[in-house]
Amino acid sequence: MPDYTVYSTDSGRIRPSDKQGTGEPVRKSDGIVRIMRDRKQRGGKTVTMITGVPVSENELVTLAQQLKKSCGSGGTVKDGVIEIQGDHCDKLQTKLIELGYKVKRAGG
Repeated sequence: MPDYTVYSTDSGRIRPSDKQGTGEPVRKSDGIVRIMRDRKQRGGKTVTMITGVPVSENELVTLAQQLKKSCGSGGTVKDGVIEIQGDHCDKLQTKLIELGYKVKRAGG
């Protein structure tokens, strides 16, 4: 008999978050990290967004800290997307390639 909830009347069938049992799912990705510049809904301020990093949430926060430090800028992690304040696309692309990720520029 499983020691976790299998079904809930509120949300239906409940599945374990991952197969390893670590309790933290790894985001699905095609293996390509995408970097884009964005200014929408930010009062004209430029933000560099990094999506598609195939790591867990904790590792994503650690990576974001490394990237912010290399740019000398602030930022955050929202819904699996790293946001770095300012236009740092080239610098971040170089850093992510050094870390072993396959990187593409996205957007305009």
